[in-house]
Amino acid sequence: MSSVVLVVDDELQIRRFLKISLEANGYRVHEVDNGTEAITKAATLRPDFIILDVGLPDIDGLEVLRRLREWSKTPVIMLSVRDTDRDKIAALDAGADDYLTKPFSVEELMARLRVAQRHVQPSPDVAIFTCGDVQVDLARRIVTRKGEPVKLTPTEYALLRLLIQHTGKVLTHRQILREVWGPEYENETHYLRVYFAQLRQKLEDDPTLPKIVLTEPGVGYRLADL
Repeated sequence: MSSVVLVVDDELQIRRFLKISLEANGYRVHEVDNGTEAITKAATLRPDFIILDVGLPDIDGLEVLRRLREWSKTPVIMLSVRDTDRDKIAALDAGADDYLTKPFSVEELMARLRVAQRHVQPSPDVAIFTCGDVQVDLARRIVTRKGEPVKLTPTEYALLRLLIQHTGKVLTHRQILREVWGPEYENETHYLRVYFAQLRQKLEDDPTLPKIVLTEPGVGYRLADL
């Protein structure tokens, strides 16, 4: 059965573009043009994905997202004409799975949806994660690179495991610090520079040109979906 996407945008042209593009790629599409109806529709329809515009006429898109996250884990991709780091961080911290800046291509949208779809698929019985030359046995906490064991500190392993749990998704500085060190460390961003540099030294062919642990400048980090 085709996945259902709820599109929330007050611009008719954007909704038409999304509907045509998504249906051409096998999705079933429902659309609304305001935040109030979006919350109601999400509750009754229970879509597989939600594409949510930040600038809605009645309720700000971030507030809609916060309300959805009170009861729903449905993957949400935010749309916005705003492209500042501050806006992206606000959306990701509020619970968005991804963030697209208008205008965007159909190819980019489909790629983001494929990543979101993998987030909601059940995990395999064998907890082995592979990214390029790096393999992580999550059950036994063993990391190898090109078949050779990699010794990580407990903190480095916690960072890697967190990224694996959200492969392909940007995690903000605050999210990482809160999950690994605790809420009282949310502003200690210098921790991340040090530990991610160490992690790259152990996992990347060239730590100065990382292909596995990627930086989203001013926002956070993402594990490549290789």
